[in-house]
Amino acid sequence: MSPSVTRRLITDIAAKGHPGSTASDYRIDRLTEREREVLTLIGQGMSNGEIAGSLFLSPLTAKTHVRNIMTKLAARDRVQLVGIAYES
Repeated sequence: MSPSVTRRLITDIAAKGHPGSTASDYRIDRLTEREREVLTLIGQGMSNGEIAGSLFLSPLTAKTHVRNIMTKLAARDRVQLVGIAYES
């Protein structure tokens, strides 16, 4: 997803909100410190490759972190992770 689309998505989510959901609903506390760093970068619209470069990881390791975050937070897709990152 391009950074401009990510920004529009975050703006839309912020404007509408999610009734009844809070950051605690997403169990962010289940994430490791590194996974929280990756989630923050996902929220900034970074691709797996950009995350890997930013955190000095291999692209495969970045992809593994993203997959683990999606599993732990029961996220359907990366777009939902952006929303979770914004709300948390």
